[in-house]
This record gives sequence, C-alpha cells and structure tokens, in this order.
Amino acid sequence: MTPLPNLPQNTVLLDLLRQQGVPQEHGAHVHEGWEPHTHPDLVERLEDLAPQWPVLATFGMPVLAANGIAAVVARGMGVLLVRLPESPTGPLVPAEPCPPLTDPGQGWYSLCPWQSELPSAESKHLLSLLIQHALSYAESLSGDNNMDGQDRPAQAPCGPGGGAKAGRRSRGRGERGRRR
Repeated sequence: MTPLPNLPQNTVLLDLLRQQGVPQEHGAHVHEGWEPHTHPDLVERLEDLAPQWPVLATFGMPVLAANGIAAVVARGMGVLLVRLPESPTGPLVPAEPCPPLTDPGQGWYSLCPWQSELPSAESKHLLSLLIQHALSYAESLSGDNNMDGQDRPAQAPCGPGGGAKAGRRSRGRGERGRRR
C-alpha cells in the first residue's frame, strides 16, 4: 500500500514505481512491505533539503508530495526527480534521465542530489529552493489552494508526530503531513 494517492496527476509516477517495486515481507531493509530502492544517505539528504515535509514511502521509494500530488522522488544514490513547470536553470547538474517521467513534456527533471561542483552550502540552498518550487507547483496541480497561515500548502507538517518514512525513523514530522 502506498500513502501517495492514486490521482491522475500521479498515474505515470505510480505506474513506474509499481513496476520497479519489489514486494518483500522479511529482511533487514524492508519498509512497509517493499524493498527500498533509495540509499539511506539520499533519504537523509532529501529530509535535510525539505525538513518540514514528510517523506512518503511509495513502493520502496521516498516521495515528497503536496496535497497528494507527487513533487519530488529520490532514487538510488544519485538521482533526485523534481516536478516543475519548466526545466531547472542555473548551475545545477542534471542526473541520468528516468523515462518515461523525464521524457519531454512530462514535467519531471532529473538532478544530481549532491551537486559536488558547488560549495556544500550553495548546493543545499539551491536544491532546497528547487524542491520548495516543485512542492508549490505540485500543490497548484491539485486545484486545492488550501494554504496555511504561512503561505505553505496545508499538507506541510508543523509539529511533532510520526509520518510515513522511507526506511528511516521519524524525526518529529507531523502525522501524514497534515497541518491541524
């Protein structure tokens, strides 16, 4: 079962993750019945880049979503997929493509989550901004303009609790990412 809703905006992503997912009942690295397909360091990086957002374990891949619409996916050790209305510009280095998501017109772009060509602080800052842009864009795709008092989508967590994690222990994120 995946916490990411089966909405039309998520269909291509969910189909891809479902095809790549490996159901697994037992083992040291099982999370919610699926074998993880993302290195724990990349899951931690994703959490550091978007600390106020719950990481949803979806068929063994960590996903960030706004109002139920997927915005960011971490894959393997070196791929960060972001959903944007336009291709990212600037000094950010792309990563290997992930068809069919990164095919022209799909709105998904593949980036290196480490950006080793940039100073660490600049890399983190640029990627954090890009992820926030992707989350805002995904929220706009939902057609639900339910924003909290700080101009964040209402799905952003604000307090302690446990959210679905992609193979990692909760670090005080709000339950299911809903602001109450």
